Amino acid sequence: MKLLENWARRTRQMAYSLNSKYWCVKMHFKNPDKASQMILSLQYKQLLAQNFPLPRFEDVEFSTFSQTGEDGILLYIFSLIGTTNKKCIEVCCSNGIECNTANLIVNHGWYGLLFDGNAAMIRQGQKFYQNCPDTPWPPKLRHAWITDENINSLIQENGFEGDIDLLSLDLDGVDYWIWQAIDRINPRVIVLEYNCLLGPEVAVTVPYKPDFRMEVIGTTCNYYGASLAAFVKLGKQKGYRLVGCQRYGFNAFFVRAGIGEEVLPEVSPSDCFQYPYPKYILKARGHEVVNKEWIEV
Repeated sequence: MKLLENWARRTRQMAYSLNSKYWCVKMHFKNPDKASQMILSLQYKQLLAQNFPLPRFEDVEFSTFSQTGEDGILLYIFSLIGTTNKKCIEVCCSNGIECNTANLIVNHGWYGLLFDGNAAMIRQGQKFYQNCPDTPWPPKLRHAWITDENINSLIQENGFEGDIDLLSLDLDGVDYWIWQAIDRINPRVIVLEYNCLLGPEVAVTVPYKPDFRMEVIGTTCNYYGASLAAFVKLGKQKGYRLVGCQRYGFNAFFVRAGIGEEVLPEVSPSDCFQYPYPKYILKARGHEVVNKEWIEV
């Protein structure tokens, strides 16, 4: 028993050590590669099978392709609940390289449909995947300005329908309205960006405008998207529960009802504002959005 406890502790330490995008001193490698991720996934599964305490999201974060720790959290979630068809869709993927689905596509054999409104970024991503030895069947990268009127037809026209494993939403705009409109797919897991400046209590979103663009002050954006509480309400209507966020407090993870409820229990929006950075940014910049136009949902 002592040996198993030591092994479980080392596994949690290994997960924690993967939270740097640039290097991992403890594990002596830069950006966790496929083999390291496979080992880590197996260890998560063994922790679950042995009924040992599971790590927290903040302990499993790492970034190989994602902006912050989303790669590690998604690996952890799917290690616990498994996959079905390894299909993913990302709405507003930038170049499709630094995004939430790239690690799953490159290192774990997933098949993706990725959209972005910047044609140059899409061309950059297409070139990357065409030349990547790990994607002989590259994902579909499509240039499109996403609205609630076209999202379902775009999904269906590109051969995706019904159950998929993952949906990622990061429009920096009318994300709430796009998720509300989507009805051609049934994702098991959803990761989406929320506006942390709105705090954990209010359920509001920007008004729907097909040509909405986020408002930027200096080098930071403040008027865009919806609050986490708004997404939680919409998620419950669609049959999803909030299971956590990354520690910088702007990407939230939802899991479909009936999937992994014992290992990924529901958390509240306030739980996602307990990390130091969300507390700081809410106090420092929350006033910037108070007088903007918001729709209560």
